[in-house]
Amino acid sequence: MPSPATKPDARIGVRGAGKSYGNLEVFRNINLEVGDAEIVAIVGPSGCGKTTLLRCIDGLIPLSSGEIAVEGERVDHPLPGVAMVFQHFGLFPWKTVSANVAYGLRLAGASKAEIAERVPYFIKLVGLAGFENAFPYQLSGGMQQRCGLARALAIEPRVLLMDEPFAAVDAQTREILQFELIRIWEMRPTTMVFVTHSIEEAVLMGHRIVVLKGWPSSVHEIVEVDLPHPRGRSTLAHPRFAALREHVWSTLMDEAKAAELELQT
Repeated sequence: MPSPATKPDARIGVRGAGKSYGNLEVFRNINLEVGDAEIVAIVGPSGCGKTTLLRCIDGLIPLSSGEIAVEGERVDHPLPGVAMVFQHFGLFPWKTVSANVAYGLRLAGASKAEIAERVPYFIKLVGLAGFENAFPYQLSGGMQQRCGLARALAIEPRVLLMDEPFAAVDAQTREILQFELIRIWEMRPTTMVFVTHSIEEAVLMGHRIVVLKGWPSSVHEIVEVDLPHPRGRSTLAHPRFAALREHVWSTLMDEAKAAELELQT
C-alpha cells in the first residue's frame, strides 16, 4: 500500500498556531497539513509543547494565535469524529471492557442496536475477545491500552489523536501494540496524529515526522518516511529505517548539546 502522505487533500490544517500561558510562550507559528488516512508523528525535546499542540488539535485547549481546522471546520471545542487516546488509558474503573468501549458511542447518541453491533467488533479488532466482562483492574497495561484504543475506534473517527499511547507499558508490549495499530490502520485507514518520545516508533509508524525544536518551539523539519508498505518486523531491519532514525536523532541531539553548552557557559 503506498503512503497516503502524497495525497493532496488535507484532513487537518494548522495555520500560524501559537500557544502561550501568560508570558510563557510554548510554541509559535506552527503550520501543518495532515492528509486523509495519513499517519503523522510529532517528536521533539521534553517541554516543547507536543502534547499541548495535540490537545489544541482536539479542541481541549484553545490556541493563543492562529487556527486549526478539521475538514474545514474550525476547532474551538472538541469536534464530533475526533478521538483521543491518552497515555494513561483513561478507562472508567467501574465499567467493564464492553461498557468502556461503548462509552463514546453512547455520548454520540448511537442506538442500542448500533452499540450492540459495534462494540463486539472493535473488541475483537484489538484482540480483547473473551474479556468483554472484565474490569480494568483485571487487565494488564497492554490490555487496558487496547481497550482505550477500541473505545476511540468504535466511533469510527475521522481523526485519531494519540498522546504517547504506548509509553505506560513495557518494551515488549509496546512493540506488540505498535504492530497491532499498524495492522488496524491497514484494515481501517484513518488520519492519525501521535506524539511520541520514541524516534523508532515515529519512524516505524509515521508517514511523516514533524520535528519541533526551539523555545518557543516551531516546526524545525518535516521528515518524509519513505519506507515501503505494509510495515512489519522486517521494517526494523531496513537500511532506510536506520538512516531515518539517525537523521531525526541527530537533529534532536544537536539542540540538546547546544542547550547543555549554554548551561555550562
